[in-house]
This record gives sequence, structure tokens and C-alpha cells, in this order.
Amino acid sequence: MKKLSCLTLGLLAATTLATTAQAEIIKIDGSSTVFPVTEAVAEEFQIATKERVTVGVSGTGGGFKKFCRGETDISNASRPILKAEMDICAKSGVKYFELPVAFDALTVVVNKNNNFVKPLTVDHLKTAWAPESQGKVTTWNQLSSSFPKTPLKLYGPGADSGTFDYFTEAVVGKAKSSRGDYTACEDDHVIVQGLSRDKNGLGYLGYAYYIENKNKLKAVPIVNKQGKIVSPSEANVLNGSYNPLSRPIFIYVNQASLQKPEVKKFVEFYMQKSTPLIKEVKYVPLPAKAYKHNLDVIQKGKLGTVFGGEAQVGLTIEELMKREAKL
Repeated sequence: MKKLSCLTLGLLAATTLATTAQAEIIKIDGSSTVFPVTEAVAEEFQIATKERVTVGVSGTGGGFKKFCRGETDISNASRPILKAEMDICAKSGVKYFELPVAFDALTVVVNKNNNFVKPLTVDHLKTAWAPESQGKVTTWNQLSSSFPKTPLKLYGPGADSGTFDYFTEAVVGKAKSSRGDYTACEDDHVIVQGLSRDKNGLGYLGYAYYIENKNKLKAVPIVNKQGKIVSPSEANVLNGSYNPLSRPIFIYVNQASLQKPEVKKFVEFYMQKSTPLIKEVKYVPLPAKAYKHNLDVIQKGKLGTVFGGEAQVGLTIEELMKREAKL
């Protein structure tokens, strides 16, 4: 694992939007997947208001650790909060609002010069990533006889990443169940760097990072639950066909932090102004009514999560909206 690179990139991200510690007012940390959206919103918010924001990247799990200790105002999350994290927040007296902000097409990627890869099934991915494959599945032809007998080198998020949690739940069948002999980092930039140098690499990351690096990476089509070959795209997220790797992404807002005018103003700005920014960073915005619903949730003080602390896989935008309507 390239821990030094992860730490370095995380620190760089944390200082992107504030030049000094004294300038920090609104503190945000968490998912690298959600980072491009929140960073874009924060940049526009600073221009409009002159307030200061910091956005760190420590992964969804790492972000929730800080959030539940009361160290941050907002936590970026590429999956819903889990029961263990809910318990830690409860013990610390941290109450929160759960606000879905967009959908992501989790993307399986290879080096741009890979000339043999074909659509992969969930079973192919499970063979590559399952814990029992550690030290045993080491060449591409072990995934499929149609692939050459070349080394299979894996890249992906680390254990503090919500993307790691989601992928392992969707592919292996249990969150956090994965082989450990791969290059891991909570920051997707490190995964991109590794794959861009390794023609035998296979990895997964958020769709925005693939789009940003299309000159270095190639997206691998997936065979969905209906047996159809689908590629990651906005259209396939919207029509529900990019399953099971399409997922909602969130921000969680500390209730106490919302008492600070600048945080309240930022969250309102996020809900009202983020749609074009979400499109710009290549994620899929939710319907306009979803952002209005988020503001209603805050106004009416509807705290907590609609997911019950459980992992969720294959949720469509329509299903998410039905669930959120119950909060």
C-alpha cells in the first residue's frame, strides 16, 4: 500500500480551499468520490460569500471517524452511515442530517493500452477480489480463458473508503471482504497513477476520476443483473441499467454545526446551486425535488438515516427518492 502517497494527497486536498489554519471555518472531510462535487461547490461558495472552507480526503470511514468525534461540520460519504458509526456518533452526542447529493457510476478500469480486456461479469470481479483469491489468482487468464497469461495487478480504495465498502458488498457479497494483496489508497488519484503506469493493472474508482483521466485509463463494460453489457454513463445510471455498480453519494451535516450561520449558508448553497457543478464533474444530479426535500429535512429537524445502518447495493434514483420521501 502506498500510504505515504495517500497521506500526501490527503493533506494537499485538505488545504485546497484555505491557505492557513486560521482561515478554516467550515470543515469537511471524508470520501474522495464525493470530493470533486463538494470541492466545486466550496469554490463557488467562497467566491460568492468570501467564507472559508476546507475539504479533506480521508475516505468515507475516515471521515465518519472525525465527524463522530465532532471534528468536522460535514462528512462526505460514498455510502450510507453504518450501524457502528451511528453508535459512535450517538455516544459522542453527534446528531446529523443525511443528504443525498448525486449518483455515481463506480467504474472498473484498466490501463489505456490494455488491448485484450472484454466485458467483465460480477463473477469475474469476485474471482479477482475475493479474500480466498489472495496469492492464488495472480494472472489474467485465471479470470477468463480468453485473457492472456499475464500478471494481474490490482488497484483500489483502502479499507476506510466507502467505495471499497460498496464494491466488496456488490461484488464479493460482503462489505470489507477483500483480498489484501493489492495497491490500496483512499485517494483515487493514487489509483489513477498506479494504473496509468501498469499495463497489467485492474482497478475501480469513482466515475469522475475515470472521466478526468480518460487519456490514461479505459473503462471496462460490465454484465449487469439482467445479463446485458453496459458501460458507465449518465444515461445508464438514469435508466437503472448500470447495476450493481451505480450508487448514491451523500453529505452528512452535524446538527450542532448548522447553528453556525456560515455552515447553514453553505448547506443551502449546496442544495440550491450544485446541479450544474455535479454535471461538470461528471456525476449524475438528483431530481430538483430531491434537493428541496433535503432542505425540508433540515427545516423540519428530521435527523438520522433512512438506511438503518445497513449496506445498500443496486439502488436506483427512483428507489432512493421513494425511501427518502419517508424521512
